[in-house]
Amino acid sequence: MTLSQLTLHNFRNYPELRLNAAPGFMVFSGANGAGKTNILEAVSMLAPGRGLRRAALRDIAYQHGPGDFAVAAQLDDVHLGSGTSVETPERRKTRINEAMVPTNDLAEWLSILWLTPAMDRLFTEGASGRRNFLDRLVTALEPAHAGNCARYEAARRERNRLLADGYQADRDWMDGLDVQLARFGSLVAEARSRVVVALNEGLQQSDGSIFATPHLHLADDQVHTEEQLHQMLRQSRSADRAAGRTTRGPHRTDLKVFHAAKRQPAEKCSTGEQKALLFSIILAHADLIAERRTGRPILLLDEVAAHLDPQRRAALFDKLATRGGQVWLTGTEPDLFVDIPQNALHFEVSDGTVTPR
Repeated sequence: MTLSQLTLHNFRNYPELRLNAAPGFMVFSGANGAGKTNILEAVSMLAPGRGLRRAALRDIAYQHGPGDFAVAAQLDDVHLGSGTSVETPERRKTRINEAMVPTNDLAEWLSILWLTPAMDRLFTEGASGRRNFLDRLVTALEPAHAGNCARYEAARRERNRLLADGYQADRDWMDGLDVQLARFGSLVAEARSRVVVALNEGLQQSDGSIFATPHLHLADDQVHTEEQLHQMLRQSRSADRAAGRTTRGPHRTDLKVFHAAKRQPAEKCSTGEQKALLFSIILAHADLIAERRTGRPILLLDEVAAHLDPQRRAALFDKLATRGGQVWLTGTEPDLFVDIPQNALHFEVSDGTVTPR
């Protein structure tokens, strides 16, 4: 999975940008605020979801533009594009080879994984961030997962509306929503469970001498089948009505991560250990995608080199080079990437301009 060209229109601080890409390392260096992360965010918009910043669509558009934005890329002989229009700046539209498609269809063509400084808080903040992280991992491996999550959430929002209204005159509609929640919720739960099991198997075989080895665990209601979930939803209606919302189900799942060697929850580990655990998960997941799909995923690594000592930084670059695939990296100093293979493409980013080095 390698992009050969990336084109931006009214994206963040880039009114226009066309960037030729190649397999291997794509390295962007420059001062803080120059626009390095914006390039990685643009690539992340070629996947389902809200991108690596999870920003509102209006915030992505170029500040001095009319309010729209577009990201396009070439993947072999396939042209991918996603963005908004001036007329509907809050609605994202996606095209594949010029045909309009649901945005979730992007997962059929590309697997994109990322690691950003903001993810350092993943283990210490609320469960919703860890669910989003897990669902991105699942979608990268099983593209249908994005659509199942969207259908589950749509049914849950409607069910919550009925619960808040008392649903006295809509009991049949509530019954139908429970059927939908059970169907799509079970698919979501089962896919999450499959990926966690597969990741743990891969992590057990990983080299723990470079980065800490994590163990993943799903903390939820232990409901995975459609029948179990349907029964649970019916039994919890009284409690849900009192709360005005759906209180149980896959939307309450939490991803728990443990430092395997220390047998310690990730949230109790040091910041450096937490970052190492994230590295291990991302690398193991990339290997899993390469094994089960048609190629390695695109990796977006934002400002990761600065937080590693020289030995681990060199080991990371060596590991990534050995495995292959396309890796996009950012850093403030070019010297951070001296151990990158010589065939890497290096770019200098300055105030919204990108120049080959």
